[in-house]
Amino acid sequence: MANKNLEKLTVGAGCFWCIEAVYNEVKGIEKVVSGYSGGTVPGKPTYREVCSGLTGHAEVVQVTFDPNIISYEDLLVIFMTSHDPTTLNRQGADVGSQYRSVIFYHNDKQKEIAEVVIKEMTPYYEMPIVTEISPLGEFFEAEAVHQNYYANNQTQGYCSFVITPKLAKLRQLHADKLKTRVT
Repeated sequence: MANKNLEKLTVGAGCFWCIEAVYNEVKGIEKVVSGYSGGTVPGKPTYREVCSGLTGHAEVVQVTFDPNIISYEDLLVIFMTSHDPTTLNRQGADVGSQYRSVIFYHNDKQKEIAEVVIKEMTPYYEMPIVTEISPLGEFFEAEAVHQNYYANNQTQGYCSFVITPKLAKLRQLHADKLKTRVT
């Protein structure tokens, strides 16, 4: 296998189960890991601690991708259209700073691209975009039960009623960016 120049994207769009399921369908994605970032409490946070809203962490995914197949900009457009970037600290019924819309950039180039994408997306929303753009601090991988959650729990209520419709929207808006599905 050829050595690839892989890059990383780290974003939060509410519950990490949703955005993980979205990115798992995109071409050029090597790996998606659910986790936590952006907090101020020392040590590795647990799901329960993050859900309390007291750690400052957001539920995020860290995506490893091949920029020769999918660009960072395209991944951000998918991010912006896969959740509501106009609601502060909330996505649907999930409320709190742990569910904030956030882009954690890995370098200055990613920061610049994030700023441009948000500016370009602004006219498509009636309300102001409140997506935070911050440097990535430490990323903590979430517990094993949260990895590939949708793939492992598709019939669970949250998955059926929240994630499945997000995936349908993804397939409608970004069909050209998705992996070939075997039916």
